[in-house]
Amino acid sequence: MDDVKIGEILLPGDEETQDRREKQVRAKFWPKLKRVAASIPFSRDLVAAYYCAMDPRTPTRVRGILFAALAYFILPLDFLPDVFAVVGFTDDMAVIAAALRMIQGHIADRHYDAADKALAQDPDARTNPT
Repeated sequence: MDDVKIGEILLPGDEETQDRREKQVRAKFWPKLKRVAASIPFSRDLVAAYYCAMDPRTPTRVRGILFAALAYFILPLDFLPDVFAVVGFTDDMAVIAAALRMIQGHIADRHYDAADKALAQDPDARTNPT
């Protein structure tokens, strides 16, 4: 994946786009994470990004970037299909890493603490927190 493609993926979008992405992420993030968590080495960052995106204290533009990255993660079809185990998540990892670099400093310890708590729970007990 080149930087231009990642840059296009991470455009925050207008309010309608952000709302659509937020609904997709709320509905599909936890089920997808549950299926693939053991296969991806960046679960903690991914879940912290989720909590940062859901945090009303996070600036709108930052939330938009994170929703774009998280929406890419939950897409059933992407640049490298996720069925290829770890290799299939390299594009997802690149998008998440680029998003984290773009919003550096906005993911707080509270988001990582929430991620650690969620990842320590029984996957079936996880909910879609708001």
